[in-house]
Amino acid sequence: MFDAVYARLKAMAARQLRVRDRGTLDTTVLVHELYLRIGKHDQLHFDDPAQFFAYAAQAMRHLLADHARDHLRQRAGGGWVAITLSGSDSGLALEDAQGALALDSALHQLEAIDARAARVVELRYFAGLPLEQVAEQLGVTRRTVDRDWAFARAFLHDQLA
Repeated sequence: MFDAVYARLKAMAARQLRVRDRGTLDTTVLVHELYLRIGKHDQLHFDDPAQFFAYAAQAMRHLLADHARDHLRQRAGGGWVAITLSGSDSGLALEDAQGALALDSALHQLEAIDARAARVVELRYFAGLPLEQVAEQLGVTRRTVDRDWAFARAFLHDQLA
C-alpha cells in the first residue's frame, strides 16, 4: 500500500514542512523515515487507505517532534560550531523546534481531555484531509467533526499562547 500512496505522503510531508522552515528535513527524508518506521512493525495491517493515512498522520507528528528534540539537543551540544549554508537565521530554527515540541505537548494534553478531537487535529493538520474525509475516517458526522475541530483549535490556541 505504501507504493500506492507515496505521492500523497509526499504531499502531506510538503504541507507540514511548508508550515515552518524545518532546516535539514525535507519531504523525501520525512516520507522515507516514515517508511522505515512503518517497516519496523510487521504486525501493521491496513484494510483501506484511510486507515493507513490516519496512522501515517500520527507517525508524521511523532517524527516531526523527534526531529525538533534532536535539533534542540544539538543546539545544547556545547562546543559545536553552527555553520549556516542556507542563510536562514538559526534563531528561527530554534524557535521552530521549540514550537514543534510545544505543539506535540499540547496535543498530548488534548488527547487526555478529548481523544477524538486530537485525532481530528492529526487527520486535518498532519494528514491534510478535508473535514468530510476526517468525519468518514472517524465514523462521525461532519457537524461533530466541525465541533471537535473548533474545540481543538481553541484548546491548542490557549495552550500555545
